[in-house]
Amino acid sequence: MARVVCITLNPALDLAFNLDALTLGHVNRPTGAQLEAAGKGVNVARVLASLGHEVIVSGFLGAENDAPFSLAFPRYGVEDAFVRVPGNTRINAKLAEQSGRVTDINGPGMPIEAAHLEALRTTLSGLFESCAPPEAVVVAGSLPPGIAQPTFGELLAFLKGFGVPLWVDTSGPALLTAIAAQPAAVKPNETELADWAGSALDSDQQRQAAAERLHASGIEHALISAGAEGVLWVSQHGIWQSTPPTVTATNTVCAGDTFVAGMLHGLLSQHSPDDTLRFATALSAEAVRHVGVGTSHADDFDSLQQQTRVRRLDDTHTEGATR
Repeated sequence: MARVVCITLNPALDLAFNLDALTLGHVNRPTGAQLEAAGKGVNVARVLASLGHEVIVSGFLGAENDAPFSLAFPRYGVEDAFVRVPGNTRINAKLAEQSGRVTDINGPGMPIEAAHLEALRTTLSGLFESCAPPEAVVVAGSLPPGIAQPTFGELLAFLKGFGVPLWVDTSGPALLTAIAAQPAAVKPNETELADWAGSALDSDQQRQAAAERLHASGIEHALISAGAEGVLWVSQHGIWQSTPPTVTATNTVCAGDTFVAGMLHGLLSQHSPDDTLRFATALSAEAVRHVGVGTSHADDFDSLQQQTRVRRLDDTHTEGATR
């Protein structure tokens, strides 16, 4: 299996509540609650580690409340290479209703200074200059205060300089910065990509056109997710579409992170394009059934894969998936 670095610049302690229905202005009593050390890159790392990869997590953590993360990382099976900075890592509240609707209340994150960024660069350089350098790097999540778009672009260029596939999963202005940096892969949803595309992406045709443009702009793996309508993937392996199995969605928070990990796993393992997309889509569908990331160890995971529809939308010949 591969060695992967997953970077979360703005991690969080996720406080998730399960509710029958959220009633504003009233006391709400959840049916369940869970506090987890998280952040999009941490979530991706958890899935990759569960699939057998050697995973290192990095980014910034608040020194004053890093204990939940320090305790969680050994449980997740990942190596801690986070840079500690003064302050507290933010807390995000996630209110998941029985209908599948999720309300996020996300903290802003800790202010990051130039010295913190330099410490992160030094840490990452040490990882890539080791005797066993990583084979891929993932940057996922939002940007904390103090990291402006030009600074983020410089960090992505720094990471690309190590010569391994760079995957980025973010949104808003950071997504536009990431696309301009031409990483190996980006995975926006149809709403997140609309600003870049210049129009709403409400149909399969619009999403396919946007994914093809994204690939043509220099993105090796252009992935557009559309929830229950599935995923479009445009790469040198062709144009592919997946439709997930029908499941009862109770919490969609980690679905995208799980999908990213599933795709990277398939490509690093040199699985075929259809097997890669089927596995990642089924794994993402497994994730929405509960709080937390998806697991391929679910009793019915084989059935979920069988129920996942994957089809080729072009006729370009391929020899199989590589990273």
